[in-house]
Amino acid sequence: MRTTIDAAGRIVVPKVIRDAMQLSAGRAIDVTFVDGRIEIELAPAEVQVAIEDGLPVVRPLEDLPPLTDEIVRDTLDSTRR
Repeated sequence: MRTTIDAAGRIVVPKVIRDAMQLSAGRAIDVTFVDGRIEIELAPAEVQVAIEDGLPVVRPLEDLPPLTDEIVRDTLDSTRR
């Protein structure tokens, strides 16, 4: 998909891509320049690790979108290829 850069250097990410990546206003992303391409990835969630009853417990420091059956299924399918 083609888009443009405005005078302030901002790039509009097309809605189809925003929806596919579950991007919304304020969502943290990582932008890198690799092999002549600009790559956009979701920034990893910051977490806190604690030990409870002898086991590690990981809790995100911010609200995250819900993990759905569809996301799990798609992730499994993509890693099996």
